Amino acid sequence: MRPGNADLKLKMRSVDRRMFTILMIVFVQMLGTSMVYPILPLYAQSGFHMNAEMITLLLTAFFAAQFVAGPFIGRLSDRRGRMPVLIISQIGTVVAFLMIAVAQSAIVLFLARILDGVTGGNIVVAQAYMTDIVPENRRTVALGYVMAAFGLGFAVGPAVGGILASAFGPQVPFVFAAIAAAATVILTHCALEESLTREDRQRNRNSKAARLDPAALITNIPLVAVVSITFFARFGMGLLISTLALFAEAVLFPGQPFSSVTLGVGVMLMMVGIGQIITQVILLPAALNYFSDTLIVLMGAAARALSMFLLALSAEPLFGTVSAVIFAVGSGLLIPPLQSLLTKTVPAELRGAILGINQSVMSLAVILSTAIAGLLFAADPTIPNWVGGALSCISLVPGLLLWNWARRNGRMPAAQLAS
Repeated sequence: MRPGNADLKLKMRSVDRRMFTILMIVFVQMLGTSMVYPILPLYAQSGFHMNAEMITLLLTAFFAAQFVAGPFIGRLSDRRGRMPVLIISQIGTVVAFLMIAVAQSAIVLFLARILDGVTGGNIVVAQAYMTDIVPENRRTVALGYVMAAFGLGFAVGPAVGGILASAFGPQVPFVFAAIAAAATVILTHCALEESLTREDRQRNRNSKAARLDPAALITNIPLVAVVSITFFARFGMGLLISTLALFAEAVLFPGQPFSSVTLGVGVMLMMVGIGQIITQVILLPAALNYFSDTLIVLMGAAARALSMFLLALSAEPLFGTVSAVIFAVGSGLLIPPLQSLLTKTVPAELRGAILGINQSVMSLAVILSTAIAGLLFAADPTIPNWVGGALSCISLVPGLLLWNWARRNGRMPAAQLAS
């Protein structure tokens, strides 16, 4: 018994070490990404004299590249292993941040954002790695920790970026992000080992079950349900993020100076990050003791709908902050079990590929939502929030379909997508 217990403890320490490394990768990626949003538009405007339309395209370039590259990055990690793809994609992130810091033209900025979008698949590969090393019954909690790392990076990034930019100039935050990303490359190399054996990779390359058949994808009912919920959720998120500062200036802080508006928006975004962390560490593990993944998905979608309707009705900063906290809780309950369910809709050989497809769906949703958010806001500042809430309500339909499917089958079937 003692040797067995010792082996188990050694294995758990290995999982914990690898999990910590994956969470650091996600945190640093989100830290850099969240620093980009408040700084890059002003940097592009002041340093490169770009107009609003060009700045919008600059932000969209990242998601467009991610949309195209996501499935290929995930599939490549299935076939060639998580480690080489993870390291190469992180190096791409380092190069992209340095390109922004030393850019002398708008073309270089666009190339950097495209490169970061292509190699931003390290998040997909990190999620796939996490699902490789964690047992299925712990997968939702583990992906919840990934979401917590997202939230922490989202909470810290804007503050760090703002402090560095104000103290040392707009290029310094990107240098800082590049150094942090380079540190995770070293950490990955030293702390992680390949999660897929040589036999796994060979099987993933040769197995018929590891070939994506579009016809089988669209007839896979639980997969379509999960991806539909993902699209609606991300679309609503895109509407919220792209118009939140404008909504705050027009509705929550009317007539207030610019510094007060930016501080208020910063506090709201910080509350979103903190709310996500608390949800992943406390609320989600507790919910999993009583409810199934599919039921928690429905609860998360309902909470997000409530939050966006509340924000649309808000005329005071307090109610806006409360809605932000509810949105964070809803997102924290929705996304980890949704991603866990996603990995159960396909064979293990397609885990990375399907996470990549899911990432592309999210990128497409952001591209479309940010493209129309300005038009909706121009018609009425509350419309983006009403639309986001309505989409969350619509997502309850595939959510109920998913819940009924899982209830009838007793579990999520790993549907075969063989061609």
